[in-house]
Amino acid sequence: MRTRRGICYPREDVCVDEMGVKRRDFAGCNMGCRKRQRFSPVVAGKSDMFDVLPDDLVISILSKLSSSASCPSDFFNVLITCKRLNSFALQPLVLSKASPKLFAVKAENWSESAHRFLKSCADAGNVEACYTLGMIRFYCLQNRGSGASLMAKAAISSHSPALYSLAVIQFNGSGGSKNDKDLRAGVALCARAAFLGHVDALRELGHCLQDGYGVRQNITEGRRFLVQANARELAAGLSSASVSNIATRSWLTWSPHPIPHPNNRHPIVPGCPLLSDFGCNVPAPEAHPANKFLTEWFSSRDGIPGPGLRLCSHVGCGRPETRRHEFRRCSVCGAVNYCSRACQALDWKLRHKAECAPVERWLDEEGVGGDGMDEVIAES
Repeated sequence: MRTRRGICYPREDVCVDEMGVKRRDFAGCNMGCRKRQRFSPVVAGKSDMFDVLPDDLVISILSKLSSSASCPSDFFNVLITCKRLNSFALQPLVLSKASPKLFAVKAENWSESAHRFLKSCADAGNVEACYTLGMIRFYCLQNRGSGASLMAKAAISSHSPALYSLAVIQFNGSGGSKNDKDLRAGVALCARAAFLGHVDALRELGHCLQDGYGVRQNITEGRRFLVQANARELAAGLSSASVSNIATRSWLTWSPHPIPHPNNRHPIVPGCPLLSDFGCNVPAPEAHPANKFLTEWFSSRDGIPGPGLRLCSHVGCGRPETRRHEFRRCSVCGAVNYCSRACQALDWKLRHKAECAPVERWLDEEGVGGDGMDEVIAES
C-alpha cells in the first residue's frame, strides 16, 4: 500500500529495529512501526538543499541583496524567513554593504529597533549609515556630539554628503553659539565635497567665492563653480531620465502651470522647477533619505523644531535651527530663511522667485533675541 507521497508502508517481514523508530503501548509492548518524520530522507527522498549551502555563499548573496535593495522591506523580509538567514543578514560584512535606500526609514516608523539597526550598520563601517544616523542624532534627537562624530566618521571615508553637512554646521555654528562659526573650515569642507562631485557643495563654494565669504573673493572662479554645478545637475537629471525612460523634450521649454509638490509645507510649486541656469526644466533632484527623514520628523511637529526656531525653507533640506536666528533670511522679503547659500539658490529657482515680494522693513515677530538679528542673504 502506498501513501500520498508514493512511499510504501513497511511490510510485515521488515525488521522493526532497522526502522530505528518503534511505537509502544502503555505497557511498553512493541506495537509496530511509526511513520517517519516529514523531512526524513527516507520519506522525502532528499535533504533540504538550503541547509547544505556554504555559509560564505549565503553571506555573499545577502551582501548583494543589501547593496541593491530599493527599500527597507526588500531586506527585512529576508530576516523573518528563517533563523539562519536572520543571523547571517546581521553579519557586519552584510551590513557594511547596505545601500542608502535601505536606511530610508520613515519618521513615523522610527523606533528603538530602527535606531539599533542603524547603529549596527554604522559599527560595521557603513558610511551611509554613519551619515544618516549622524544627521538624525544631531538634528532630531539633539545629541550634537554623537551626531557630529558619526558624520565625521563618514567624512573621513570621503562621503561627500557628510562633508557638505559638516560644512553647513561650520558655516552656521550649529549646536553652539554664533562665535562658534568657522568660515574657513566650512570652505575647506565644501571644497573637499565639491572635488568629489557634490552638486550642492559646488554651488555653495561658488557663492562663497563670488561673495568673499570665508575665502578671498574671486568672482570669475566662483562663476566657474556655479556653471560646473549646473552642468552636473543637468547631467544627473538626464541620466536618471534615461534610466526611467522619461521624455526630456519638455525640459527645454518653460511650463507656466503650477506643479504639485509632495511636501505638505509647500503644496504647490508655481511655474517649473528651474534648477539650472541653462534654462532647462530640470526636475528637482531626489533628496537624500536623511533629509527626507528630517522633513518628515519636523512636519509631524507642525514644522516647529523648538521655541523660536525655524526650518530651512528649501523643501529638500529639512535642517532646523539649533539656536535662534541661526539661519540667514531673504534680504528682499524676509519671509524665508536658509541654512546655506546652496539651499537659497535652489529654492529661489524652484519656488521663491514667484513668491518673493519686497517690503520696506521686516522684523522678527518674536523680537530680537539669542545672538541678535538674523543675517540676510541676497537673492541671485
